[in-house]
This record gives sequence, structure tokens and C-alpha cells, in this order.
Amino acid sequence: MKAEISWLDDPQTFRINQLPAHSDHRGYATVAEALAKQSSLVQSLDGSWEFSFAKDPQHRPVGFYETDYDRSDFDQLTVPGHIELAGYGQIQYINTTYPWEGKHYRRPAYSMGADRPEKGMFSTDPENTVGAYVKHFTLATALQNKRVSIEFDGVEQAMYLWLNGQFVGYAEDSFSRSEFDLTPYLQAGDNILAVEVFKHSTAAYLEDQDMFRFSGIFRSVRLVAKPALHVEDMTIRAGVDDEFVTGDLRVNLKLSAADELAGAVNVSLLNDTGEAIWTTENEAADTLDISATINHVHLWNHHDPYLYQLQVELRDATGNLVEVVPYQVGFRRFEMKNKVMELNGQRLILNGVNRHEWDAHRGRAVTQADMDYDQQIFKENHINAVRTCHYPDQDEWYHLCDRNGIYMMAENNLESHGTWQKMGAVEPSYNVPGSLPQWQLAVLDRAKSNYEMFKNHPAVLIWSLGNESYAGDDIAAMDKYYHDVDPTRLTHYEGVCRNRDYADRISDMESMMYDHPDAIEDYLKNDPAKPFVNCEYMHDMGNSLGGMNSYTDLIDKYPMYQGGFIWDYIDQALWVKDTVTGQPVLRYGGDFDDRHANYEFSGDGLLFADRTPKPALQEVDYYYGQHD
Repeated sequence: MKAEISWLDDPQTFRINQLPAHSDHRGYATVAEALAKQSSLVQSLDGSWEFSFAKDPQHRPVGFYETDYDRSDFDQLTVPGHIELAGYGQIQYINTTYPWEGKHYRRPAYSMGADRPEKGMFSTDPENTVGAYVKHFTLATALQNKRVSIEFDGVEQAMYLWLNGQFVGYAEDSFSRSEFDLTPYLQAGDNILAVEVFKHSTAAYLEDQDMFRFSGIFRSVRLVAKPALHVEDMTIRAGVDDEFVTGDLRVNLKLSAADELAGAVNVSLLNDTGEAIWTTENEAADTLDISATINHVHLWNHHDPYLYQLQVELRDATGNLVEVVPYQVGFRRFEMKNKVMELNGQRLILNGVNRHEWDAHRGRAVTQADMDYDQQIFKENHINAVRTCHYPDQDEWYHLCDRNGIYMMAENNLESHGTWQKMGAVEPSYNVPGSLPQWQLAVLDRAKSNYEMFKNHPAVLIWSLGNESYAGDDIAAMDKYYHDVDPTRLTHYEGVCRNRDYADRISDMESMMYDHPDAIEDYLKNDPAKPFVNCEYMHDMGNSLGGMNSYTDLIDKYPMYQGGFIWDYIDQALWVKDTVTGQPVLRYGGDFDDRHANYEFSGDGLLFADRTPKPALQEVDYYYGQHD
């Protein structure tokens, strides 16, 4: 297949040759590797890449992926990282509108009666910057003579991939893992990997989040080897009986084999001391459904985030160990009972925050240290929940929430704010995805990527369909998808309040942004159909967190009021050198000659961008502490 630049203009083309989304498990060659969390089956491609920047598609280095292309004038760029923060292109912060508004007249494909994509909408856009990346690698010994895939954890926004001059695939969803099979294109010795990243595609209509607009390979990249017998996917259900005493463990495994599917599969459940409390052995098969009853199970919750470990060991037909897959498991029951959300039979109270991924030096390319620090802040200030606004986060964040007992509202990568709210008014004369059938597969694909990747995390209680994208048949289809594949969790979507025709088809909870406490109380007094959650409240811009008790007082009065998520956790600002003093200073939206911009609106966190707590955090600690 030949790569086509016209894919940028078509919302129905969003993944080419990608492997199906699956669980975020990791395979190891030995038990010792699994214990050390160091897999010889993984080869990182993070670090320095060859790089060329183009201001628009017309000036990009066409054919740069060819093995004999002269790349002597290419620069070096560090992956992961944003192209703009390396000194290329325009740093820009926008809230609602799209980056091209006021410059180009543009409407989404298939909206306003259009029957096809607008030719050249993004493929000839004079402001659609392009990054050409090249990485040379030689397969590590442990990966040789095996099937090999490549995982991109995050690429904004549309990426084309080649290996050794051969086209491999295409992907658009910026915040979901994109995986491709490299096996047919690998060669002995040096391999040349090439990635072409376009800042804008039709995916831009679905990624209009309130944030700085960047591009590039901003999360990690790795090669992953698949042994002769391999776990492709695993689905873990760890529930508990009505008395909250006996655990019900159900595991579905999907296996693949390089040759014939022969061998044995040993599955064990270990307690937190490493003792195996249950084990079973099965013959290898394409699909295995395994179940077990665990007596006197230790439940998972915020105050006691107890985790067992499921361990899968695969042996080939001769008995040799070929793969070990560990995964931490939390037993719990989350359900709606008498119109109140309950965890393990207790009413759920969300002392939450919305958290953009942010680092003042690195933008959204956050580090392990950033995530560890944020978890510590949560613990110290009685924050027990987080909404991943407004996209899936790095995988490690979900594991940290499992280990620390942080309840998650896991949000889909969707926001189309600028298509239905114009000049501050609700004006959905055109909007995406709406009820447009040509956009439905794209948003369903994003929902599937979110579910499959994070379905095994006990911390995930609620699937969030996205943010500020109005409501229509497409979002209703997403809600149905989550309910069909996962009866153990609930769904959330605030935007249905804009279109009440979908109130019975979207969201298990009433969710509002910045609703006045009196309005919430009026809702709760009138026998509502759904519990209430503030998905965004207490907008912390400037000194604006006063009056928090007006909300938290509702917790004691109304069981159906279940708390919410403060907007938001951390300022979006960047360290730059002041041109006058030469000293480092934090700069916000509008400080980078970015016009149009939303200026200091990016500064609404409980922490400054350098992770220094603001005084408002003291109020959060006090009021959240009353219901922790």
C-alpha cells in the first residue's frame, strides 16, 4: 500500500495497518525479569532522532524515508518531546476555538450538507507544519528471530510510518498507543525507521482541548518482541460477592503463536507477599477463559489499595518458559444502587481534580518524577480521585493510581468544543461528531482504544466519553459501546446537558460544569433520575477557590451528591529566559506571540506550573479532608 496525503482530509481514514488495541500488559522472558520490571523483550527507541522541520506540507522533504535519501542536512531532536519546544514552529495556547479560525474559512467534512471531505483542507494547509523523523536501530539480541512490533505511546497528530523504505501504517489518535507489526520489513543489522508527523488532520476537530497546541512524538517509543507463544490480550474481572467476602476472578486470554499453537499456560494469583494462593494450568489455545473463587478476599479501595498479582507463564511444546506476564489485580465492586454510586457497598465520594499532563520544561511530555510528585500531592491533600482531562494519560499514571488508591474517571480523547460553541454561544448549526455517520467510527475507535488499554485497572471506576462535544448519535453509540463491553463500570458525559434529547442514552450520572450550589440543591431535592457529579468546579484561576464549602456541604445533605473534580490541578505555563533580566520566568498563553490566544486562562491550577503549591491547595486539603 502507498501512503496518501489525502488521508489527512478524510475523517473516515484514521488508522491504516495498526494492530488492534489491547490491554497494557507487558511480557518478560523470565520470572526474574518480571520481578525486576526489566524486560529483555523490549527495546527503547527514545533518545536522539534525525529530524527535519517543514512549515507546510508543500515544503516537506518528500521521500525522506527512502534508504538512499540524503539526510545530511537533518537536525537532531530528542524523543519524547514536542517539536515546538525544540524551537520549531509556533507555541500557541487556545481554549475553545481552532488554531486556524480567523485565518481560514473551514468546515468539518460531511457537515453543513457537504457530501465529501474538502480537498486539500489539511494536506495543502499553509500552516500545517510537518516533522520528519528518522531513527537507525539494530535489533537487540533478545528481539532477533521473533515477531516484532513498535509502540508509539503518543504522537500529535497524524503520523505516517515507514521501515527500510517500506510503508508500514498511519495513525491519528494523538493520546492513544499506536502499534504496528514491523516483522515483514525488518532486516539484519541496520534498520531505518521513518515517521512523518503532521500537526493537523481531520482529527484536529476531535482534539480541540483547552491546552497548548503542540505536535510531534511526545511520548515514548519502543520495539516489542513476541515470543513463539505470546499473550496478545488479557481481560481481568476481579469482583466480589454480595457479602463482600468472596472474590470472583475471571480472566480471558488471547494467545498468538509464531507457528502452531502448542504449549501450556500456567496462571497464578499471588498475594502481596508473593505467595501463590491459587494456580491453574491449561493447554495453549487461541482463547482461554479461566475463573476462580478467592475466599476471604482483600478488597481494594482508596484507603487500602490492596493489590494481588496475576501471573501468566507460557511454555512451549518442549516445556521451555517463553513468556511471563504479570498484572496487578484489585478486587472491588462498583455499582449504582438506589441511584447512588457505591464502591464495595459504601457510597462513593469523589474528592477529585482534573489533571492535564504538564511539565513546565517539557509540556505534555511528563516524567516519572512528575507523576510520582503528583501522587504525593494527592495523598497529602486528601485528593482521592482524578479525571484524565481530556484524553488518556501515560500508561504509568494508571498503575500509580492503582497502587495509591486514586479513583479514576478515564476520559476518552475527544473534544470538539469549537464546532458547537461559537463566540461563547451554544450554536450547533454544524458540529462533530454530532450524529454524522462519517465521524462515528473515528470516535468509537477512540473509545475502544481507551477501554482496551486500561480495562484491567481497578482504579478506573468511570469511563468518560470525552469533553465539551455537544451530544448526538455518535456519542450515544460510544456510551452503548462502553456498557456493552464493560458491565463493571459506569459512564460519564457532561455535554448531554446541552441536548437533553439524549439524556436517557448518554451518561449514568448527571454531570455539570460550574453549576451554582443552589442549582445543584434544587436538582437533588426533586427526586432526580441520576446522581450528581461536578466534572469541573471551583475554577482555580487567580485567587478563586473561595466558597468551596458551599459544595462540600451538599455531601452531608444529599446521598446523590457525590462530589466532583476541581478545575484544575496544575497551571499550563512554560519556563523561558526573560529577555531583559536573563532569568528564568514562567510564561502563559499569549506570551509567545501566539495570536489568537486565551492568555492567562491557562493558569487555573492548584499548583503553579513548576509544581509549587498555591495557597488554594490549603483550602482543598481542609474541605476534602472532612470527607476523606
